[in-house]
Amino acid sequence: MPSRREASPSHPSSAATAGKPRRPLRRPSLPALPRPTPEALGRAGLVVLGALLGGSLLALVWREPDPGGFANDLSSPAALAEKPSRPITVLVIGLDADTLGDGANQAAPPGRANADALMLVRVNAKGPLQVLNLPIEAAVNLPGSPHPVALGSVYREGGVALTAEVARELAGLEPPRPDRYLVVPRAALRRIVDAVGGLELSPPQVMQYRDRAQKYSIDLQSGLQRLDGRQVEQLVRFRDKGLGESGRRRDHQLVQSGLRDRFRRPDQLLLLPDLLRNLQGQVETNLSARESLSLLAAGLDDQRPIQFTSLPLRPPPKPEPDPSADDLRASDVKPRPSPLAGLWQLQAPTPGRQIWPAP
Repeated sequence: MPSRREASPSHPSSAATAGKPRRPLRRPSLPALPRPTPEALGRAGLVVLGALLGGSLLALVWREPDPGGFANDLSSPAALAEKPSRPITVLVIGLDADTLGDGANQAAPPGRANADALMLVRVNAKGPLQVLNLPIEAAVNLPGSPHPVALGSVYREGGVALTAEVARELAGLEPPRPDRYLVVPRAALRRIVDAVGGLELSPPQVMQYRDRAQKYSIDLQSGLQRLDGRQVEQLVRFRDKGLGESGRRRDHQLVQSGLRDRFRRPDQLLLLPDLLRNLQGQVETNLSARESLSLLAAGLDDQRPIQFTSLPLRPPPKPEPDPSADDLRASDVKPRPSPLAGLWQLQAPTPGRQIWPAP
């Protein structure tokens, strides 16, 4: 299956979407994020210090847990932990590699791990759970890169740090957001789904695909059924030729909603602390166990559906005829290659309108 791009975090060097250069770290119009200056790239030490200070301030958001822990009778998610006192934004990166540190991805073209799914999740104790999908096929400019690259490749180029910086600018967030990050490889997704006994999902279509080079196949029927971890992986990896990545984002939302519904069950709430412990070493995150339970308490306790949003895209530009061609006959003029070939462009936001407003 085709997929995308790799990284480690906090508040790193700046990056940008394709377009005209602008001053660094300004809230951008989406198609033209700023290119960082050499001075900005040299502030790595200050960035690390800022991340440490930001982490210290976030500790005030979560109170110390009750030494007695929670009771074995969890009637609602709110009993997991005290909810955060303010909205928390988490950058979630789904990898196209099977495990953390894999030298190669499980995608086409082969190479280091890419972000196969990117999203910002806003957990608000007083509002609905919000998810902003960041299209991995969107064109972005990176420092030192002569041409735009796919957003999904940012992870392989600069890790969580660069991915967080790009996500912040795309969504129009102010530092230090995103507050936390979570990197989930495919094996961890399978383990999470199997740990909760599978998910009842309804794939919208028959999904069949075979990749002989990767020795991987997808074979799912449509309609309501219980899917195990291996089958859920097939669902999120399948790419319909007509829908492309937008179809995959639709399927990712099915899985996210299904996991949330499953976690809400009292029998599953009891298992969540053990599941978090078992995932140590399989996912990469700067969330502590206490913070994770607090976010789960807030995200699962709200009964409203997840609010899904995606950054709007424009299709890749069509190839232009090469005006330098000697033969001007239209049938013989070869298209001039575009640096944006195959990459979708982010649409500029409506003036005065927030890209991802809080409720």
